[in-house]
Amino acid sequence: MVYILLGTGFEEIEALTPCDLLRRAGVEVALVGIHGIEIVGSHKITVRADIPLDAVHLENMEMLVLPGGLRGVESILHCRTALELVKSAWRAGKYVCAICAAPTILAQLDLIGDAPVTCYPAKKPEMLGASVQDAGVVRAGRLITGRAAGSSVDFALALLEALKGPEEAERIAKQIVFER
Repeated sequence: MVYILLGTGFEEIEALTPCDLLRRAGVEVALVGIHGIEIVGSHKITVRADIPLDAVHLENMEMLVLPGGLRGVESILHCRTALELVKSAWRAGKYVCAICAAPTILAQLDLIGDAPVTCYPAKKPEMLGASVQDAGVVRAGRLITGRAAGSSVDFALALLEALKGPEEAERIAKQIVFER
């Protein structure tokens, strides 16, 4: 199971693109509402989450995805339960993935150290010693980070590759006529 956390103000494309591409490949994905089921994104698009935060089960989690959006990141940072979930997922050896401003959450929780990552360019100073790369997507073991909304398809395909392998990621890329 892949859980994608949605806090008020999340960046819609950074949450929904991974959800869509993973589901196209048959991956079970749940959109998780941090403060309820109907969550308003950064561009005023209301998304109905599949489950509330208290319904997440670490034991069946393969991957946790944190979309960006400044207000969405603030929503996560101000929710103790969400932060505990991120830390628990990391300690349990799950994939932990973040895009745009969301890698700063991982840095603040001291989960990435000096690992290679990417993030929204203006957020580099908040990455606390991480080795920030100028790339659309960076994978360092079970840590996958994306730069910004424009990297959403590449980010989603990297998540898919981690879970299902490069052939499946390539199949989905061809299905949506995406050229890498």
